[in-house]
Amino acid sequence: MNDQDPRPPRRPRYKGTHPRRFDEKYKELAPERYAEEQAKVAARGHTPAGTHRSIMVDEILRVLDPKPGDVALDATLGYGGHARELLTRLQPGGRLVGLDVDPLELPRTEARLRALGFDEAALIVRRTNFASLAKVAAELGPFDLVLADLGVSSMQIDNPARGFTWKADGPLDLRLNPQKGRSAADLLATLDAPALAELLVENADEPHAEVLAPAIAGLRIRTTRELADRVRAALPGLEVDELKKVLQRTFQALRIAVNDEFGALDRFLAQLPGALRPAGRVAILTFHSGEDRRVKKAFQQGLREGLYAEVAPEPIRASPEERRANPRSTSAKLRWAVRGL
Repeated sequence: MNDQDPRPPRRPRYKGTHPRRFDEKYKELAPERYAEEQAKVAARGHTPAGTHRSIMVDEILRVLDPKPGDVALDATLGYGGHARELLTRLQPGGRLVGLDVDPLELPRTEARLRALGFDEAALIVRRTNFASLAKVAAELGPFDLVLADLGVSSMQIDNPARGFTWKADGPLDLRLNPQKGRSAADLLATLDAPALAELLVENADEPHAEVLAPAIAGLRIRTTRELADRVRAALPGLEVDELKKVLQRTFQALRIAVNDEFGALDRFLAQLPGALRPAGRVAILTFHSGEDRRVKKAFQQGLREGLYAEVAPEPIRASPEERRANPRSTSAKLRWAVRGL
């Protein structure tokens, strides 16, 4: 095809009747052109490639109760699904500040939200970790409501180039910000077996840590497939479903370590009361026990100290309907707190 040929380039070819690789799913990756395909994928209980299905949206809106004129913070902007719902309820006169560390996805999310008509007066975007909450609040707060969704977005998990999934081959990276820090491959090469076993237990409650750690600690494992193969080889007697859970937990444990997710969460929780206006509300969505324990303890301590007037007595879970429609919501727990006067 020459420079004058108006025909669009042909789509990538793939084997079979349906694309399997992430980069072949051209209809899912172009939602503006193939809305019908997006709906079909979602109806099957899957998340369309390159997108994210926000979890427990109705429950979060009930907890935060956004009103026109409120100043809100989405501390983990991600794909922007929660932010979009909040923004519509903050108008007229309200404002949402959105934070995220991902330099690849953040510009795309901001562009989607701007295209919906949310200008600089309604939406302010910052590329920063939510551990910098105090600095953000000093500049743009305090806030009437704060949301933090601690889950990794589907568009990060599903893209093999980001190295978050064991289901496809890619670099063993796992960094939310690939421009900063060391990759999971580099971290794994520096750990001995006892240190790795401790990491697997602390970050993922991995019951097979003592057997698994010696098989992968200190090795130069460069790809997600190589790590998955070594995990399988270390635990040959496991049933398929349990092995999948081990793989998920192993990748989770390394991701948490690489991004210092627990440390960032602890700093965020410590700064949170000071970022809220009196009677301000916060909702935090967690996806595994290590996160939930930290949120629960911080809220309870804040209640004892009078920083919070009320906290969630029990976590809220996704409805059975949502869990069937979106299996990634199954492990989600939502906790909330209200700042004291």
